[in-house]
Amino acid sequence: MTPEITSVTLLLLSFFAFLAGLIDGMVGGGGLIQLPALLLLLPQVPVPTVLGTGKVASLAGTSASAFRYLRGLTGVPIRWRTVAVAAVVAGCFALLGARAVSGLNKELVKPLVLALLVLMAAYTFWRKDFGSLHAPRLQGRRELWTGVALGAGLGFYDGFFGPGTGSLLLFAFVGLFGYDFLAASASAKVVNVATNIAGLAYFISTGQVLFHVAVPMAVCNVLGSLVGARLALRQGTGFVRVLFLAVVSAFILKLGWETFA
Repeated sequence: MTPEITSVTLLLLSFFAFLAGLIDGMVGGGGLIQLPALLLLLPQVPVPTVLGTGKVASLAGTSASAFRYLRGLTGVPIRWRTVAVAAVVAGCFALLGARAVSGLNKELVKPLVLALLVLMAAYTFWRKDFGSLHAPRLQGRRELWTGVALGAGLGFYDGFFGPGTGSLLLFAFVGLFGYDFLAASASAKVVNVATNIAGLAYFISTGQVLFHVAVPMAVCNVLGSLVGARLALRQGTGFVRVLFLAVVSAFILKLGWETFA
């Protein structure tokens, strides 16, 4: 039975979808806004259906911001072979992660992700030049296999747990591959689109999407993502670096509260 959603609830969800798209379009982490809003405003809806509904909006917004980045990045070539390999592998492993949810304890993942985020924030804050220059450091097979490992690890994580995947991908493309923050953002968006497609395919196949809620949220998420990507491209890598630190810090506080409170 489809739950009744009031117009006020739908307006609020659309507003939070716009905010999530705005943040996600710049540095990832829009799930920090959108998922809690869905859980709070749709208490009568089963959690898997909430996740599936949110995936529609996330996929639409991430796809729009990826297109905006790729169109706006002039003079910075995207390493398409590596990004494509990482995206395909990530999509496959995201599907495996979604199917593994029922058999594994997600609570065990939180402390590990929390520790990783703390290290990411500390390293980015300490290295003032981190992500300021576009100087790819991997070549050939080494780059491809690193892309495979990145896609497998973070793809599975996105399907299994999810929050913060965009920020983790962004950090990996800067730290492992040597991209600047703008090129890393574009590459992370492409991989994130693949994981969202895989996750959404699973939720649709199991009938866990409220399309009358997902569609208006998707439209607002796209608008927010386009505005966010445009701001990031206009302001440059320094702006994205500061915002990345802010989003990761917020995620650390949220995960820390959930883990230890």
